[in-house]
Amino acid sequence: MAHDTHRPMDYPGNLIVVAAPSGAGKSSLVKALQELDAHIHPSISHTTRAPRGQEKHGREYFFASESEFDAMVQAQAFVEWAHVHGKRYGTSKKAIEERIAQGSDVILEIDFQGALQIRQAFANAVLVFILPPGWDELRSRLERRGEDSAEVIEMRLKNAAIEMAHVSKFDFVIINELFERALFDLKAVVHAQRLKYAAQRRARADTFESLHIS
Repeated sequence: MAHDTHRPMDYPGNLIVVAAPSGAGKSSLVKALQELDAHIHPSISHTTRAPRGQEKHGREYFFASESEFDAMVQAQAFVEWAHVHGKRYGTSKKAIEERIAQGSDVILEIDFQGALQIRQAFANAVLVFILPPGWDELRSRLERRGEDSAEVIEMRLKNAAIEMAHVSKFDFVIINELFERALFDLKAVVHAQRLKYAAQRRARADTFESLHIS
């Protein structure tokens, strides 16, 4: 595992980082948010795992071989990378910087380790943790997906306990019991970030100037 501790400037765009244990509904919530909000752009991670279902290279993930991933680690191309469920995932620092420097709001799905590393590189990143409504429901959701063996599900549940122990380190916590409610909560977090003084000062500079607010 590695990370870059450099703190870049305060970029005009917002960086929203969403973490959750497997089965909590993180991907579905982020996808729904992007469909509702044209100003939210995804950050696409690199991974050494194989594509699932209809996933395509460059859309859900950049799928890399172990040697390709090693080369990016050596080149310090990742703002963070980590082992998750036996595979490696990494986030390109350059890809994030380019988008938020242009004023875009970027949303990033990641594990809790990566989220905390992102905070070290992007001090103003907003960290959101998605929780399931209960342990039995989390197990049920993993089983209903029908993607994993019983052994893998048990591994995911074991990892979930470790991940959820770090929830207090996040800025916002959303409990995904009713999907529409959880989506509303995620939208509220993003909207609140856009209303902060610094964000409004950047987005509506003409208004501040006309009101003689420096």
